[in-house]
Amino acid sequence: MTAVDRAPAPAVPALTAQLVDWAADLRFADLPEPVVHQAKRVLLDYVAATLVGSTSAAASILQRYVADTEPTGPSTVLGTDQRAGAASAALVNGTATHGLEVDDGYTPGSTHPGGPIGSAVLALAQARAAGPEELLLATALGLEVHCRIGGAGHPATWRRGFHNTALNGVFGAAVAAARLLDGDRAVVGNAVGIAGSHAGGLFEFLHGGGEVKRLHPGKAARDGIVSAELAVRGLTGPTTVLEGPNGYFHAFADDDYDRGHLVGDLGSRWRMLDMYVKPYPCCRHLHGPIDAILAMTADEPIDPDAVESVRVETFPAAARHGSRQVEDFIGAQLSIPYAVAVTMLHGAPGLEHFGDDVRRDPRIARIVDVVTVEEADDCVRDYPAMRPARVTVRAAGRDRVLRIDQPYGEPSNPMSDADLEAKLFTLAGPVVGEQRCRQIAEAVWAFDDPQRLFGLLGAPGVEA
Repeated sequence: MTAVDRAPAPAVPALTAQLVDWAADLRFADLPEPVVHQAKRVLLDYVAATLVGSTSAAASILQRYVADTEPTGPSTVLGTDQRAGAASAALVNGTATHGLEVDDGYTPGSTHPGGPIGSAVLALAQARAAGPEELLLATALGLEVHCRIGGAGHPATWRRGFHNTALNGVFGAAVAAARLLDGDRAVVGNAVGIAGSHAGGLFEFLHGGGEVKRLHPGKAARDGIVSAELAVRGLTGPTTVLEGPNGYFHAFADDDYDRGHLVGDLGSRWRMLDMYVKPYPCCRHLHGPIDAILAMTADEPIDPDAVESVRVETFPAAARHGSRQVEDFIGAQLSIPYAVAVTMLHGAPGLEHFGDDVRRDPRIARIVDVVTVEEADDCVRDYPAMRPARVTVRAAGRDRVLRIDQPYGEPSNPMSDADLEAKLFTLAGPVVGEQRCRQIAEAVWAFDDPQRLFGLLGAPGVEA
């Protein structure tokens, strides 16, 4: 065959179209068993984070806001006796999920998929009385889209000052919601296109006013539902919203993105299987240093009063969390020096270790003052394939050094199902009681009756 006779290569759909085609066509029967199991794990972790987070200050503000501004609706505001419309319930629940820094994440995208997707899916599924297969399919699709878009744009989006959870979570929530609304390919495509105009969220919370960070998963969940609802009603959105000349990757990543992470191996490789679970209630960037101190202590106890200095070497996104000015709960949850100090004195940190009494301990303050956080070439090189942190503790004239490649809970160092259940009991037990936690775990693992699960997610004694 000559060059003149050679058939033209088939046109490759635009990037947004590839993602939309896949998300619109997939059926529950197409999901591999590990993906279904991961969807259940994410929902169980989501419920644990949201129930305990329902008691947080930010969630309480959102609960009051919704109660004051709209009538009751069909969807449960988790941990309360409150009901709201699906979009508003998703807003409140997503805020609660992130309210105490105990939610999941996806390292390649530096993002938290469970909050936006779990909030959108559960609220809308309850409102529409969706079946178990519909709910699990929507969850898997939403998580996968969130992870793929997040990982494709990171770290360029992060360098430009955006918080990826709100930025890319809205796309996953929109896809999940569109499928729960029985949307066809056009509805899914328009929902994604509309979601692009909702994308946003700034990292400036690191420099004050940090409680707005809690809102970001809720905002993404609400806006994803709204995007899908509007698409069902005929509103259109750009079909090249991701890769277009004025699209998502141009606006938020300055055209610096990974096409392969977005659509490579789509359908054969599931990025959502690479999500992590948090064992400690603080920013994930603090977990490597925490694990290093715990491992050092297990090998040979550290005398906190003898510590002369601590150097933490890590990757750039984590190095931004080196503040020694810890003035409130969220400041403690975002500070590597504080995490090092509290772990030395109390072991594996729980929620109580970020509260006022512990923060005011002069022994904590003394250690915080001798901790430095900096970037290291090997850690920069290895991120985001790893989340490395090297900790050097100098005490009594002697240096002890340990590098953690992957903190506990990463897919290569995973949290077991049993430990995930234990996290549910630890976090949600004080809110709804141990018996309710046991019933929630059973309902999630079985996942044969979503209405049974919804009936367990309100305030103690309140059935849906």
